[in-house]
Amino acid sequence: MFSLVGRTALVTGARTGIGRAIAVGLARAGADLVLHGREDDLDEVAAEVLGAGRKVRRWAHDLSDVAALPEAAAALLAEQRIDVLVNNAGIIRRAPAAEHSYADWRAVLDVNLDAAFLLSQAAGRAMLERGSGKIIMIASMLSFQGGVNVAGYTAAKHAVAGLTRSLACEWAAGGVQVNAIAPGYVATANTAPLRADPAREPAIRARIPAGRWGTPEDIAGAAVFLASPAADYVNGHVLAVDGGWLAR
Repeated sequence: MFSLVGRTALVTGARTGIGRAIAVGLARAGADLVLHGREDDLDEVAAEVLGAGRKVRRWAHDLSDVAALPEAAAALLAEQRIDVLVNNAGIIRRAPAAEHSYADWRAVLDVNLDAAFLLSQAAGRAMLERGSGKIIMIASMLSFQGGVNVAGYTAAKHAVAGLTRSLACEWAAGGVQVNAIAPGYVATANTAPLRADPAREPAIRARIPAGRWGTPEDIAGAAVFLASPAADYVNGHVLAVDGGWLAR
């Protein structure tokens, strides 16, 4: 039910953190991998995929170059069947809303929202032609809440949740499941400033019923589930993996 043998997954932002953990988790479930990231930074995760006995290739397109993304995605899909797309790549820019530059706003939306839509559109067309496929977005607690000093990131992650539901409504009947994972507070490079803050770190941890920050590996199981046949009737869902944060 949870086997991914015979399937190929593209994971964006696969070099570190949540993307890397998801890529390795999918490989251990039997999937071959296309790893997106900087070509020279993917050696370690590629070695882990190979160590799981799976095939691996790399794709190094700069997702901030959204104008070139449709052509780049089409070229990849012409060479490689993608059964599972994980839109994980993301950036964050922290500043008070009154000082949040438009350049930072645009940069965050380009990578976190526009690139996710364009990749989903390209992969989704091929999936619809075959009548099967899985698309997994990486949402956030800030798909539900407002956050502080992250207006662009919050807007993008709210939009990712809406895009997930919209695509699911259109594509579920075509055999394509589109869902999202909303990680809670996970120890990654993006959350390093929060974990280094002597006031905010303990306040955040105290509100998490599990009593700890998440790890990237905590997210991998949810990705395997949503990528697998076990989730064939799950459509348009945003799955919180948050240690109970939203229940508090």
